[in-house]
Amino acid sequence: MLSRQEAEVLRGLVRRTRGAGGDLTGPGGLLKQLTKTVIESALEEELVDHLGCDKHDPAGRNGANSRNGYRSKTVVTDTSGEVVINVPRDREGSFEPVIVAKRQRRLTDLDTLVISLYAKGLTTGEISAHLFEVYGANVGKDTISRITDKIVEEMQAWGARPLEKVYAAIFIDAIMVKVRDGQVANQPFYAAIGVDLDGHKDILGIWAGGNGDGESPKYWLNVLTELRNRGVRDVFFIVCDGLKGLPDSVAAAFPKAIVQTCIIHLIRNTFRYASRKYWDQISRELKPVYTAATIADAVRARDEFLDKWGRAYPAIKGLWLNAWEEFTPFLAYDVEIRRVLCSTNAIESLNARFRRAVRARGHFPNEQAAMKTLYLVTRSLDPKGTGQTRWVTRWKPALNAFAITFADRMPAAEDN
Repeated sequence: MLSRQEAEVLRGLVRRTRGAGGDLTGPGGLLKQLTKTVIESALEEELVDHLGCDKHDPAGRNGANSRNGYRSKTVVTDTSGEVVINVPRDREGSFEPVIVAKRQRRLTDLDTLVISLYAKGLTTGEISAHLFEVYGANVGKDTISRITDKIVEEMQAWGARPLEKVYAAIFIDAIMVKVRDGQVANQPFYAAIGVDLDGHKDILGIWAGGNGDGESPKYWLNVLTELRNRGVRDVFFIVCDGLKGLPDSVAAAFPKAIVQTCIIHLIRNTFRYASRKYWDQISRELKPVYTAATIADAVRARDEFLDKWGRAYPAIKGLWLNAWEEFTPFLAYDVEIRRVLCSTNAIESLNARFRRAVRARGHFPNEQAAMKTLYLVTRSLDPKGTGQTRWVTRWKPALNAFAITFADRMPAAEDN
């Protein structure tokens, strides 16, 4: 902290600069000059400590090492943008500055800022322009790419971290991303959100899919085996939407897990086959199907619905009949369990953030670049934790129902 006398000296500098019509914060302003002076003074003090004597001190003349002039260097700072400084040198070349290390060009949290802007969907060119506009710093697109590449190791560690032993539900969904592999094509990336027995949600991982028509059972078995290897032993429900090969793989990896079709996705897919003017009516007439008290009641409501709409829209009939086996499981459970399984808030909000970041870039040069962007989105979610708090509150009633319904599969029961 500055003393009162030091603060008064600075205030005097500010007053004189303003009085002379000088710039305080611009490219040649007082703040940049002060930053330069502070950094250079700190470097001089470091060299004094290294040589053991002050500049022009006769004691240093007979030493094995001595000063050897200066070299110019440009560094980027948070407060003043680019600042050209003179770095002192020694004859032996053994001086290793701390405040501005060799090859260091940034005295700033620039890396954190770049990664944050990248996660929000800005392109490398937009970030470069932003840094120049706000900080006066010329940071090229290649430099920004290298900064974001540093996240890859962190991303790999995140994708291998240990997970909870038991999850009440895991929601799996896909987002299509344009990736250049010879030519630009849509490639699916799959995200899995787990909700543990305390109601906390967590993104368990992101996996790149192929460019073909869905994934094979082997692909999904590899994904689920990875979750097992990271500590997951049981899942009550796995909620997904038309992911080929997944149900068979679930039976192999988590034999007790129930595969549940995502209800909201099924309803939205129904709308795709019908004229928009009927959507409200279809929505009302589908409600008795997914809110039925029993499976038998659901079958009756389904048949009534398909008798009415199936003639005009045969694709709707095929959609519901094909999805029926994986639609009905949740009907056998408590209404609170049904309510949370019907909700897609978690996966929908995540996908909205994914789409925003992906749309800004148009397409990606390769799979890793796309994966890096999706990971950075997950990294920036819910920084204050308020979303997690609301989620846990929403899940509380269902967690009690899960604890009763699956009492024999709760961790405490297994430990006894």
